[in-house]
Amino acid sequence: MKKMITPTYLKKDDKVAIIAPARKISRKEVDPAIKILESWGLSVVLGKSLFKSFNQFAGTDEERAFDLQKALDDDSVKAIICARGGYGSVRIIDKIDFSHFVRNPKWIVGYSDITALHSHIHTHFGIETLHATMAIHFGDKKMSAETFESLRKALFGEPLSYHLDTSPLSKKGTSSGILIGGNLSVLYSLTGTPSDIVTNKKILLLEDLDEYLYHVDRMMVNLKHSGKLSNLAGLIVGGMTEMNDNTIPFGKTANEIIAETVADYNYPVCYNFPSGHSNDNRALILGRNIELHISDTVEVVFDQP
Repeated sequence: MKKMITPTYLKKDDKVAIIAPARKISRKEVDPAIKILESWGLSVVLGKSLFKSFNQFAGTDEERAFDLQKALDDDSVKAIICARGGYGSVRIIDKIDFSHFVRNPKWIVGYSDITALHSHIHTHFGIETLHATMAIHFGDKKMSAETFESLRKALFGEPLSYHLDTSPLSKKGTSSGILIGGNLSVLYSLTGTPSDIVTNKKILLLEDLDEYLYHVDRMMVNLKHSGKLSNLAGLIVGGMTEMNDNTIPFGKTANEIIAETVADYNYPVCYNFPSGHSNDNRALILGRNIELHISDTVEVVFDQP
């Protein structure tokens, strides 16, 4: 794969757009994000359809696609902050013309459902994106300070690294590679589509929310059978949050399911990384080369471009 492209880092007075490519959101839920982003010295613009409602979506597919397209094509906008996840981004991908974005890359920020955008952009255009918190979480007092500070650092180009505790399931080792991935359910749904990812020699990030344990097993078996797990450089497992079970228990936790699936491979694996649907959701630069060291602690260090 050719060298990844890093969008221009932000500076004071730069403009950022908040749009909703998936589930609907209210002005009250967005206001805290506006306040904090402005405290960072940024100017915030809102998508035309941001507060629209069409069933569970923030407007129709056409309205949500219009907002994303406009933000991608506006050279004065230096970053696009997704309002929230849920479901819907995959419905508008084929409606978007990314040609101007490729000529003038900017940061796309989000996680969960936004994995569809991350994966599509990674596969087709080789442009780095940010797996990080979204507008809806800025008003949540339970979120860690590191959640927002790590996003600020990533957007403004400050060095990014994490030093964390390990877990008993972790597989020790050292590796390096380009970080890819995101939400397990979304990655599973993209299998065989034009937005699917190639994982060879890369470090894969997985996180998920509110899934049945047997669904997690089914998705992990799919990744294994499709060859996506066999040639990884490493695996980072983020939050596997609020998992569900049947009346007859599956018999393993989500992390144990993943550990069993990758048991035959020799690359380093860490669990409970603060990424995804949790109160500590650290910013991760997808498409960026990282150093992954797992011993009695976990260390993730991002290369500087």
